[in-house]
Order: sequence, then structure tokens, then C-alpha cells
Amino acid sequence: MGLASEFKQFAVKGNVVDLAVGVVIGAAFGKIVSALVENVIMPPLGLALSGVNFSDLALTLADDPSGKPVLLKYGAFLQSILDFVIIAFVLFVAIKGINRLKEPPVVEAPTAAPEPVRQEVLLEEIRDLLARKP
Repeated sequence: MGLASEFKQFAVKGNVVDLAVGVVIGAAFGKIVSALVENVIMPPLGLALSGVNFSDLALTLADDPSGKPVLLKYGAFLQSILDFVIIAFVLFVAIKGINRLKEPPVVEAPTAAPEPVRQEVLLEEIRDLLARKP
């Protein structure tokens, strides 16, 4: 078997194609979630925190020889953590919804037949007695 035919067999396998589709959809979903975080969730959160922009938070350590401050930008780190938590929550909700759609409907156990009414019992007894008569 030649190298080209082996590669073709590998590349056309279902797992590789499924993985490729998953990566493309994941990248697109990542953009959607990032847009949700940046444009929908963070503006009200920043407003609620009196206009604080997390990515601007920094601690000045010293000045470099050219006079520019050396900053420890902990705000960008906090922003990344917040983005991660929001993305993880959105993924959790999405996967929970997808799994709910996949679950088979709950089938209730069949209930026992209701007891026949007294008249039916008497009619059955009469039928049985008539069937035994010669």
C-alpha cells in the first residue's frame, strides 16, 4: 500500500472528518461567545462597577530608563479569568440543553388494569357456570 493511499484512508476516516468539523464549529462558537462577553455582558458589568474597565487595572512597579512606567497589568488577567468563567457557563448551559434534547422521553410504567365492577364479575361467573353445564 503506497503512502498516498494510506494518507487518503487516514484523511477520509470518519473520526478525522468529525474532528475537523468540531474544530471549525468550535472556533465559530468561540467567536460568538467572545462577542457575547465583550459586547453584552461586560458593558453592564462595567457600568455596575462604576465604569471600571478590568483591562485597564495595573500596578506601577517602577519607571524604566526612558521614563515609561513598568506596569503589572493584573486587570488583563482578571478580564481573562472572567471571560473564561462566562464562556464555561455558556458552554455548560448549551451542552445541558443539547443533552436534554438527546435524552429519550421518560416512558411511564404501565399501570395495572382497574378492578372490574361487581356486575362484570357476576356476569363472568354466570358465563363460567353456563360453560360447565353439559
